[in-house]
Amino acid sequence: VFLAIAIAIAIVGFAEAQLKLGYYSESCPKAEAIVESFVHQHIPHAQSLAAPLLRMQFHDCFVRGCDASVLLDRTEAGNNDTEKTANPNLTLRGFGFIDGVKSLLEEECPGVVSCADIIALVARDSVWTIGGPWWPVTTGRRDGRISNETEALQNIPPPFSNFSSLQTIFASKGLDLKDLVLLSGAHTIGVAHCPSFSERLYNFTGRGYGQDPSLDSEYATNLMTRKCTTPTDNTTIVEMDPGSHRTFDLSYYKLLLKRRGLFESDAALTKSSTTLSYIKELVNGPLETFFAEFSKSMVKMGDVEVLTGSAGEIRKQCAFVN
Repeated sequence: VFLAIAIAIAIVGFAEAQLKLGYYSESCPKAEAIVESFVHQHIPHAQSLAAPLLRMQFHDCFVRGCDASVLLDRTEAGNNDTEKTANPNLTLRGFGFIDGVKSLLEEECPGVVSCADIIALVARDSVWTIGGPWWPVTTGRRDGRISNETEALQNIPPPFSNFSSLQTIFASKGLDLKDLVLLSGAHTIGVAHCPSFSERLYNFTGRGYGQDPSLDSEYATNLMTRKCTTPTDNTTIVEMDPGSHRTFDLSYYKLLLKRRGLFESDAALTKSSTTLSYIKELVNGPLETFFAEFSKSMVKMGDVEVLTGSAGEIRKQCAFVN
């Protein structure tokens, strides 16, 4: 009998520890509708926020899993060197947007919906609102209590990553080369700052010559004369997908094949025969295929190292542990 009870408890524990669709259907039935409504109300007037909100989920999930640790200003230990203070996150935007959603959910059902789930839902709804793909978001994530600047530096792939480091970082999160190509496709929307790629223009890895030879020279000249006139310019913003940076489409991949990916990490995708063939398949296929495949990779990423069951907590405010 004891064994049967123990097994039953273990099964329930295991079931609890899984994310599922409609996790809040009983505890906070309007939760997902509240998120969707807020996004639909604001994103059409601030379309440029969709990319940062999608990037926020990526940066969250790659450090300690999708646990909203990227939102913390202060942690359990009172440590202020959180992920937010790490270089890759200094250009993140949208924290106030997440707080706006959180306050509505706290009014509706206090202490129920996690900040980690809010990030996942907001990213999906924002992309959908600007005409990008939709994907099913399972919920039930819990919020982490630890956020560490050093871990963000170690786990978020920098824009100057080469192919092998990208492959290694993605594999450590259970994501394969196909996921790498598809999730990089998020660069079809959004902007970047000059320091994230200016080495490719002025001092390619300090090897004594200026431009990165894997960057189309006409594109490089254009960037130097019209955008990043000095390598340290950190105010100018540059479209990652020039000409259609507000549209979720295939042009990012088409530019990669013309050696016009903005970052070294973009160019790196063309250096492996496996990833290059994925890119060519996407470019030669219908947009619907990219949407469907991107959606699958987003679902996979949203499952990375999640806290569920009794792990973590449900934060009352997204920037602070309870």
